[in-house]
Amino acid sequence: MQKKFSSDRFDPLSTVRDALSRRHFIKGVIAAGTVAGAAGLVTGCSDSSDSSGGAAGSVERLITVNVNGKARPVDVMPNETLAHTLRNKLGLTGTKIGCDRGSCGACTVMIDGVTNNSCSVLTHTLRGANVITVEGVGGANGELHPIQQAMIEELAPQCGFCTPGQVVSGVSLLQRNPNPTREEVRYALAGNLCRCGAYNNYVDAIVKAAGSA
Repeated sequence: MQKKFSSDRFDPLSTVRDALSRRHFIKGVIAAGTVAGAAGLVTGCSDSSDSSGGAAGSVERLITVNVNGKARPVDVMPNETLAHTLRNKLGLTGTKIGCDRGSCGACTVMIDGVTNNSCSVLTHTLRGANVITVEGVGGANGELHPIQQAMIEELAPQCGFCTPGQVVSGVSLLQRNPNPTREEVRYALAGNLCRCGAYNNYVDAIVKAAGSA
């Protein structure tokens, strides 16, 4: 009697052919992806641009920022912070970088009259804004701001690292409130940390500058 074999019998040669077919398929997918990625890089480096002069979907790098009353053209990276731009590209090193995460207040500047931690603000967002740093709070001929003079008289700065931020916060306060109470001064300086602990000296100086001593 002749023995019959099932049609779904295991065929080792067929298994090998399937494995080879899958391997060729996977290699083809990887090769196609590599070609597509390379094409994208070439396209990204091409001369195609939008009407603003930058690559489509990108952030324009050459911008103009108004700092201390002057229009300052500057080349900035899309993720560049104002603190970095001020110090390393515009030479305004009065703005200090302490924590670099918006916690210490050493990098405080005024943007349209409001205090901000410049380490937490992207420079390319400031088109049309007015930025004031500690270099811009005094007089046009280099005269000290009354707060700066009062801080000298009250021996407020110790190491001096936090002083620029304290000055800018104090100037912003007096612009809003020319005659603040001590508690209002403390509240205005709450975001400025002093490693030396000279908080009372800073408060005394701002109160003195306001004519309330």
